[in-house]
Amino acid sequence: MLSYRHAFHAGNHADVLKHYVLGLVLAHTKLKDKPFWYIDTHAGAGMYSLTEGYATQNAEFEQGIDKLMTAENLPQSLADFVAQIKHFNVDSLQLNPGSPSIAQDFLRADDKMRLFELHPNDFKLLAENFRGQGKQVKIEMQDGFAGIKACLPPPPRRAVVLIDPPYEDKQDYQRVVNCIKDSLTRFATGTYMVWYPILQRPEPDEMVESLIQLNAPNWLHVAMTIHEPSAEGYGMHGSGLFIINPPWTLPNTLEETMPVLTQLLALDDTDDYRIESQIS
Repeated sequence: MLSYRHAFHAGNHADVLKHYVLGLVLAHTKLKDKPFWYIDTHAGAGMYSLTEGYATQNAEFEQGIDKLMTAENLPQSLADFVAQIKHFNVDSLQLNPGSPSIAQDFLRADDKMRLFELHPNDFKLLAENFRGQGKQVKIEMQDGFAGIKACLPPPPRRAVVLIDPPYEDKQDYQRVVNCIKDSLTRFATGTYMVWYPILQRPEPDEMVESLIQLNAPNWLHVAMTIHEPSAEGYGMHGSGLFIINPPWTLPNTLEETMPVLTQLLALDDTDDYRIESQIS
């Protein structure tokens, strides 16, 4: 299924959570003076216009990243995230960086990116957005669930992997679990980030439970809901991230900032967040 285009949802509440936490993970990863790889299994276009095209149809960014741009007295890590988004914009919010663009900001000369995108139109845009990057960035028009196998273990034995499928196909939930299970056999010490939508259906919760049952010694689960579920039973009312081998500092950082982020993005008084972790 290739109908999904992330541009419709660029900059929404789920993007904010995903990109904020991704930045925290990468900032910690680069503290060590050793190269690492960033691997993105469903990279999208890499950069999205908020002033024309798909993103303007529902303008989901207005209830997402736009709220952070004018927020005051943010905790330092959230302020750093806002500063990063402003770095991509001149005077007003016109562009929302995708996860590859967020990640590129943290790369050093010896770090590398491996990006997978199966949708032909998004692949073309991704290639254009990262043209001229040389050998540091490799982009493939391929299913990331399959492509990641050739990347593991990466030569520097350090990597952050983002797995962010569209979940249009219900089988994606099981594909995620299978992908993580296989990846851990190839490269047990990598940091794996799985993003998922919170919906009124059982598959997301079942996937998280299956990931916990993989018995990785270190993991963190953060989830945020911003409004009550729709009466019709459809739509995403929150999102979450399940991270295997997270930075040891991440639980405390999120305990400090998730109350602020959730309150900023809330659309009604049913907003909530939760943080669970097992860090040995």
